[in-house]
Parts: sequence; structure tokens; C-alpha cells
Amino acid sequence: MNSDNTQNKYLKNENVQQIKTNIKMKNVIITSFILALVLISCADKSQAPAAAPAPLLPVSVITSANTTTDAEYPASIQGTVDVEIRPQVSGNLDRVLVDEGAYVSKGQSLFKINERPFREQLNNALASLHASEAALINAQLEVDKLTPLVQNKVVSDHQLKTAKASQKIAAANIEQAKAMVASARINLGYTNVTAPVSGYIGRLPKKQGSLVSATDVEALTTLSDVHEVFAYFSLSETDFINFKSQYAGNSIGDKIKKLPPVSLILADNNAYPQTGKIDMVDGQFDKTTGAITLRATFPNANGTLRSGNTGKIRLGLQHDDAILVPQSATIEMQDKVFVFTVGTDNKVTKMPITVIGKSGTNYLIKDGVKSGDQIVLSGIDKLQEGQLIQPEKAATAKVAQITNKK
Repeated sequence: MNSDNTQNKYLKNENVQQIKTNIKMKNVIITSFILALVLISCADKSQAPAAAPAPLLPVSVITSANTTTDAEYPASIQGTVDVEIRPQVSGNLDRVLVDEGAYVSKGQSLFKINERPFREQLNNALASLHASEAALINAQLEVDKLTPLVQNKVVSDHQLKTAKASQKIAAANIEQAKAMVASARINLGYTNVTAPVSGYIGRLPKKQGSLVSATDVEALTTLSDVHEVFAYFSLSETDFINFKSQYAGNSIGDKIKKLPPVSLILADNNAYPQTGKIDMVDGQFDKTTGAITLRATFPNANGTLRSGNTGKIRLGLQHDDAILVPQSATIEMQDKVFVFTVGTDNKVTKMPITVIGKSGTNYLIKDGVKSGDQIVLSGIDKLQEGQLIQPEKAATAKVAQITNKK
């Protein structure tokens, strides 16, 4: 009995010892696992790359100054005289004496209409004139015959009065016949169509042998006098008010005299070599467009410009205390223009701006930034809102190369 109790006690102690050993081993394993995790975590931290430094970008402070900007307005070009050449009489077109695009002088023959019917009309009118002249002679003879007979009371005074009335009718018939002769000569002259002014011939829709008439819808051709050309362009009401306020003078006429020359930009974006002068302002605004038309005159001795040309009038406008930023410092997205301003914490902000004109390579700004703001000059295509940068001060002249015009 005692031996059994001793054996049970021994087994019980042995189990307790085994349990303690298992617990120690588990603690060792857990501790080793935690230590491994700590070591791995430390190793990951030591191997992680360092954060990229903030980019070094040029920035500058915006300043304001007086400047002149170039505003461009679409223009249509016309000759000083653009005239349609139309026949004054009807008939067959016998000859076309010019070619399309040719330069002609005033009075030069352009077309010849068959003149034979009009020549016969003239001959008929001349015959009527000669007959009327003969009738006048007969009437005068009758008056001369009856005058002494009346004086001698051989015939009655009534016969002499009748003869004198016939004489007046014959004289009137002569005047009428002369008018018919003159009209026939005019119509005969219309068969030779001449140039009313010097200029360039347009298209020739009517060819030799065509039947032409004064009532034709289509003209024989057009003729443009382009030794000078008119460039017509329009200003909005706001632009016109600003335009008027910049120049001294009590009237529009006085202001026009003081306007500087303007440039014409052709369709290929090259400037016409000679400057023009604004010499006309329309009398009223167009009710449909709300714009007013101005005219600039350009010399065109070489015939470089033709009626129908298009282009742009480049007009200089004075601006006081203007805010200018270079176009290279802006980015355009969805029809809006943005700049990146730099705050006191060197973080950038994407700021929309309102552009109202250009001055060279700079934008004239109305809203969005003000004098004293800092903007990033380059490298803006990779910037993001709120990004930290290292500002590199740039010369103010790089922001806006402004010439003081006052």
C-alpha cells in the first residue's frame, strides 16, 4: 500500500516537471519568434529607401508695371474700289479683250458687244434728224412767203400764224431727233465695255458668243482698285471704350488723328511689311453682334493684297499697372490657364488665372494672381497640388519683361 502511494507520488511529480519543461520551451519559442519579428522589422526599416528630396525649382515674385499689349482682331480686306462690270445694252458678246487676273488701266476696253444693231439705230436716228431739218426749212419758207402777203393784206393773218406754228413744230422735231441721235450714240458706245478704274480683273463667267443683258444676275466680271486696301475689323463695346479712353481728343476724328500705326497679320501669320492707319470708325454699333466696325488703310503699290484677303489687325493697347506672367510659366487644362503659386511653407497651389491679352511672350492677367505673389517659372508639368518644393529665386525680369511706356 505504501509502495503504491510512493509510486503515484513519483509519477505525479514527474508529470509536473514535464509540464513545467513544456511551458519553458513554449516561452522560449514565443520569445524567439517575437525577437525574429523585431529583427525583421528593424532590417526592413534599415533597407527602406529615403524619401525623395523636394525639387529645386525657379520661382519669382510678380510685379506690376505700365505696358502695351498687342490685341488682334479678325479683318477682311477690300480694295478702295470694288466694282461689278455689267453690260448696259443687250447683245452677243463678240470679244473678251482681257484675261482673268489681268491688271487694266482706267478707260481700257474689256469687252466688245455686237454693235451692228446699235449702229443701225444710230443711222435711223440720223435720218430722222435730217428729215426734221428739211421740214424746218420748208416751214421757214412758208413763213417767209406769207409774211409780205399778210402785210399787204393779200391773205389773212391766220394763215401766217399757222405757218409759224408749223415752223415751231419742225424746230421741236429737230430737237427730238437730236436727242434720239445722242441716245443711239450712247447705246453704240455701250457696246465697248471699258474699265471705270485701274485695277485687277476678277473671274470671267461670260465667254465670247454669250448673250448678255443689262438685267443679268451675274456680272461680266469684277474690277478691284487695290493700290490701297481697306482692312475692316470690329471692336466689342468694352474694347471700344478702352480704345477711346487711351487717346486724347474731344471727338472721334481728333482721336483718330493721334492713333499710332497698326499692323496687318496675314493668313500665314506673317506681318504685312507696311503699317496702316486707322481712318474710319463706323457711325453705330451692330445690333446683332454688339460690335463697331473700324477701317484701317494700307498702301499696296505692289499689288500683294487683293480684295477678299483675310488677316488680323494687330492693335497696341496701353495698360497701367499690368500684371504679366510668361506663357512658359502657365499650363492649360480644359480651356483654363493655371499657374503654380508658392506659399510661405514652400508648398505650391494650382491657381486659375484670367488672361485678357498678350505682350510679347507674356500673358496679361486680370484675375488669379496679384503683385507680390510668387509663382513657379518652369517644371510645372510635373507638379501636383500641395507639393513641397525648394524655391530658387529668379530675376524678376524673367517673370515679365515689361517696358514702361509712360
